[in-house]
This record gives sequence, C-alpha cells and structure tokens, in this order.
Amino acid sequence: MKLEKDYLEELKRRAKQSKVYNKYQLIGLQIAETLGDREHKSLYIRLAKNGNTAKLLWLAADVADRRGVKNRGAYFMALLKGSDAFKTKTPKKKEKTKKRNLAKAKRARSLFPNLTK
Repeated sequence: MKLEKDYLEELKRRAKQSKVYNKYQLIGLQIAETLGDREHKSLYIRLAKNGNTAKLLWLAADVADRRGVKNRGAYFMALLKGSDAFKTKTPKKKEKTKKRNLAKAKRARSLFPNLTK
C-alpha cells in the first residue's frame, strides 16, 4: 500500500515538470514565466513557434519591467497585436480555392459556350 502511494506521488511530481523537446517550446515557457502566466503557456509556445522569437522575448521582458500592469499576459497580447513580432502567414487555401474556381469557370465555358459570350 505504501509503494502505491509513493508511486502515485512520484507520478504527480513528474506531471508538474515541463518536458521541452524543441527550441520554440523553451522560448514559449520562458515567455510564460517572464509574464507570470503559466496558465497560458500553450499560447506562448504557439506564438514562439510561428513568430519572431527574439522580438517576443524582448516584448515579454519589456512588459514584465513595467510597473502598474495588473494583467501582464493581456497587456502583452495587446502590445503584440500592434507589433510586427508576430505576423500571421497567408493560408495556402486561398491559392487552391482560386485554382478551383478557375477550373470550374473553364468547365462551364466548355459546357455552355453560348452563355459566356
């Protein structure tokens, strides 16, 4: 019985430790620690994966140094929205949709040649 309790305690202790496999995961965790916002660490990891990590770290340090900020995570996100540290990439679906629409139009012209004139 004692071994089971020790084992369960060991599993709980291990679950609290973070496991980092990639650089962006470490940077995301550093941002979360800097801002004191461990709840949203997955958000910061995602930002670090897709954004400019140096600018994200700089912005997080800048927010952490400011006085009077009650919610550092929200303030960080507000500054990030106006910053160029994170630019979303254009989705590739638009290209596929455009090609698909052109193919449909071409088929329609071949099926109904009188309607296109």
